[in-house]
Amino acid sequence: MGKVIAVCTSPEKGTQKQNIDEAVFIEDFGIEGDAHAGKWHRQVSLLSYDKIEDFRKRGAQVEDGAFGENLVVAGIDFKALPIGTRLKCNDVILEMTQIGKECHHGCTIFQKMGDCIMPREGVFSKVIKGGVIKAGDTLDVI
Repeated sequence: MGKVIAVCTSPEKGTQKQNIDEAVFIEDFGIEGDAHAGKWHRQVSLLSYDKIEDFRKRGAQVEDGAFGENLVVAGIDFKALPIGTRLKCNDVILEMTQIGKECHHGCTIFQKMGDCIMPREGVFSKVIKGGVIKAGDTLDVI
């Protein structure tokens, strides 16, 4: 069981996401108003709050959404879960489709820190069932 710390979106690809605290998740599409929504396998990205905190302890000054993640969740190590794992929060059901991604080394975080955690810690999912998720909600592995 995890706790949603932040819900983040961005209107354009290639930009950091901003914490909007609450969002509508649309079945087989993604988050309403997010540039990465669409009919593909990376509709929603998730990153563990604990991994972000470890990165901050190394000197990174990053806000929630800085890695391009949609959901920041405490208490779940996403990369330890297999592809196909389903996650439930309120009515929303997400299915993990990918672990990590290739990082373009020109990202601001990589330039400042010489490292970026999203390529190895971030996961992606499809929206199986839509609904609303807000900061403070519980996310369960089902």
